[in-house]
Amino acid sequence: MLWFLCTIFFCVTYVFPSIKHAGGKEITEEEMAKYRERIKAMFYHAYNSYLDNAYPYDELRPLTCDGQDTWGSFSLTLIDALDTLLILGNHTEFQRVANLLQDTVDFDIDVNASVFETNIRVVGGLLSAHLLSKRAGVDVEEGWPCSGPLLRMAEDAARKLLPAFQTPTGMPYGTVNLLRGVNPTETPVTCTAGVGTFVLEFATLSRLTGDPVFEEVAWKALRALWRTRSDIGLVGNHIDIVTSKWVAQDAGIGAGIDSYFEYLVKGAIMLQDEELLSMFHEYDRAVKNYTKFDDWYLWVQMHKGTVSMPVFQSLEAFWPGLQSLLGDLDNAVRTFHNYYTVWRQFGGLPEFYSIYQGYTVDKREGYPLRPELIESAMYLYKATGDPIFQQLGRDAVESIEKISRVKCGFASVKDVRDHKLDNRMESFFLAETIKYLYLLFDPDNFLHNNGSTFELGGPDGDCVLSAGGYIFNTEAHPLDPAALHCCSRAQEERYELQDILLSLSEVPDSLSQPVDGEGAEEEEEQDHRWQNEDQGAVAMDMDLNRDLRTSESIVLKPGSRRKPRVLSCPMQPFSSKLALMGQVFTDST
Repeated sequence: MLWFLCTIFFCVTYVFPSIKHAGGKEITEEEMAKYRERIKAMFYHAYNSYLDNAYPYDELRPLTCDGQDTWGSFSLTLIDALDTLLILGNHTEFQRVANLLQDTVDFDIDVNASVFETNIRVVGGLLSAHLLSKRAGVDVEEGWPCSGPLLRMAEDAARKLLPAFQTPTGMPYGTVNLLRGVNPTETPVTCTAGVGTFVLEFATLSRLTGDPVFEEVAWKALRALWRTRSDIGLVGNHIDIVTSKWVAQDAGIGAGIDSYFEYLVKGAIMLQDEELLSMFHEYDRAVKNYTKFDDWYLWVQMHKGTVSMPVFQSLEAFWPGLQSLLGDLDNAVRTFHNYYTVWRQFGGLPEFYSIYQGYTVDKREGYPLRPELIESAMYLYKATGDPIFQQLGRDAVESIEKISRVKCGFASVKDVRDHKLDNRMESFFLAETIKYLYLLFDPDNFLHNNGSTFELGGPDGDCVLSAGGYIFNTEAHPLDPAALHCCSRAQEERYELQDILLSLSEVPDSLSQPVDGEGAEEEEEQDHRWQNEDQGAVAMDMDLNRDLRTSESIVLKPGSRRKPRVLSCPMQPFSSKLALMGQVFTDST
């Protein structure tokens, strides 16, 4: 099944684009170049407005030309925009901002932060920037991508989130204080996506650093959520993470659920994991059986399948792109065209759209410059080569420039009916919307690499990296699957070699005993320190059968954990074209 999935991924990414369709007017190279320059200009207008008026706050308020902290006081827009700078070709600014973030961002702050948003925006953004840093001309550390300052920042941020996972079910709280952990009065109710949207970032962290705790908590949360699905195979919108009881029982593919489904598919591809893929296929059958009507997806009651909300939500527009990754192009194209008609009606997607009435829903008329429809257009253009998807990109550029551009950046649309504006520019405008627009008109961008170029990394410089097959997290931060394979294989080999050498050179107990009690007091004190190290992480229930080495070592005291090591890693054998495209397989597959 995984081989089939990866073959589909290869075909829709590299083979199908050679098949031309007659769905739209062909766009010339000159026109694509013109739109690339316009999109770059949009980016720098927004980016420079943030630097001039809002930095070091999280986000820009474009109507009042000032800033505000929104998700935790991280200079969030800089983190979210960092990999976009490289994608647009600006190596110098990437290097400057990477150094600036290392010097100024501190996660030891008394701030309540969203676990979900901090993961996708901060951890994901730092991981992506770390994996792209060599391409950006950064003087990387020896052992990169298995070590580096941005990787350490991502790890620090992720560790601040771990207390949220210390629950009876393993499903995380929605909010955590970065300094004090989970507030005792914190609500146990969180959305489904807030439980199931960690495996990409946390698995990447575990396999780059050698610490399995991140991937383990992500898997425990995923499996706990999987066990709560209804008898008809659906999940609701909000769940009590302590009792596993559903609080909101509306089932669909939009807000509150969306990225859970996305990470099952992308996690299956990145980690080559059949369990994730089978989970998604079972959900997909239920979604098609109970929520799909005329290529729209409605909201239904999770236990009965009866329609509860006959609306389209703008966040659902990621779905055709996800379908394209699985090769389900016919369904993807039909649903995309439904969503595109709504865009053309208003010049943007309202948050809620009544399918029956063909109009906006009261109090849900806004368009905060979301990327999801543009994201799907990028995937579908890559899969089909049909210029109709680039037409959406042209429409988006024209609409956003005409409606949302103001003196200080781009403002969210408060109401798509009269185009009144709101005083906010979300960081995802630079992380996702601009990025997907640019990639839609830049077929030669390195992120579209078909394996023709690559770079070497790892401690011995023999890991093949950046050969393509990048997986975007839900904030559009690209992750290179080959880096995970490079570091995890290297760590395993070093562990095995070190354990063999240590077992051969182990000092007999009779020779290691202190004479007349000398040194006993120091040893007892050291034992005490070892036993108290990271008690919170050690105490967590990690009974998961993942293919990761445990943190225990024959030469470490009980309760202590092995620190990540800088290791060598093997060259990837290119016996398969799919491997060359960045889809790295284990020996067993």
